[in-house]
Amino acid sequence: MAYDARNLSVIAYANGFTLWHYGTEDSGFNPATDFNGAADLLRVGDIVLTSVTPEEGTKSTRIYGVTANAGSAVTAVEMATTITPAPEE
Repeated sequence: MAYDARNLSVIAYANGFTLWHYGTEDSGFNPATDFNGAADLLRVGDIVLTSVTPEEGTKSTRIYGVTANAGSAVTAVEMATTITPAPEE
């Protein structure tokens, strides 16, 4: 599943800094390419809190910092991860 603009929300904005939240059910989420669809919104220095909640599999919360934006390609570096294992059956 590719980037979905409906799942990107502003949490806070101040002095040119934006704190974002992006939620996805795509267990194959890849910030190396998936944030490129938001290149017109994300700026260097922004932080994106990401919730990956697939129907099945591992759920995770990740924090990314935007380190570059070339206008069509966004570089977001993972700053922290919390992984919740799937429940045992």
